Amino acid sequence: MEVQRKRFIGGNWKSNNTLAKSLELVDSVVNKLEFDNLDVVVSPVSLHIVPVQQAIKNNVQVALQNIGHKGYGAFTGELSFEHVKDLKINWVILGHSERRRTPEISESEEFIANKATLAINNGLSVIFCIGETIQEMEAKETQAVLEKQLNPLIAQVKDWSKVVIAYEPVWAIGTGKTATPEYAEEIHANIRKLLPDQSIRILYGGSVTKDNAAVLIGQPNIDGFLVGGASLKEDFIHIVNACK
Repeated sequence: MEVQRKRFIGGNWKSNNTLAKSLELVDSVVNKLEFDNLDVVVSPVSLHIVPVQQAIKNNVQVALQNIGHKGYGAFTGELSFEHVKDLKINWVILGHSERRRTPEISESEEFIANKATLAINNGLSVIFCIGETIQEMEAKETQAVLEKQLNPLIAQVKDWSKVVIAYEPVWAIGTGKTATPEYAEEIHANIRKLLPDQSIRILYGGSVTKDNAAVLIGQPNIDGFLVGGASLKEDFIHIVNACK
């Protein structure tokens, strides 16, 4: 029997916007979203997350863009899962290539999986990002890279209802290049074979636009999107509408 998966659209605002601009974006885009059978999440910078959360008037949720590797304690600059739960925030993005691949950060597969497991075990839900570089794709190493990124998570997680996987080919993030629907579907299908539960949602991310959203969401193994630049403008409304 075919598994029905609720579609999911995330907007990763990254390190953009003044507070005034974030609140303007809530008013002009987020609060204009109308949806029923979808999960929609936006992720402003952590300094803005409370006023953004308070300004949202519909069922859109907020997510942190990162979380610390421990609970409360002497970890200067970190946000613990206790801080997140205290603010009634349910979602966190982990494993984004900008944290895996940026040399000054270089979070390892094990470190990311440990953070994700800690968050999940303490009641949070995780958008877990994976993806290959252009060099890895051209060398036909995509599947091996994705397995390496996923395996530490698979080894630890018990409650997969709190996990959404986001496949974001690094070569498509912010470049204007998008995986073809056929390529994205093939990779999503291969990812699904690795997962222990067929109900786990797998998102596509990488230059998703209002023009390509409908054809991408039409693929059977693409359950939604993690959107970057297009989530900072009215195009996000069209992307959400394409997923209804």
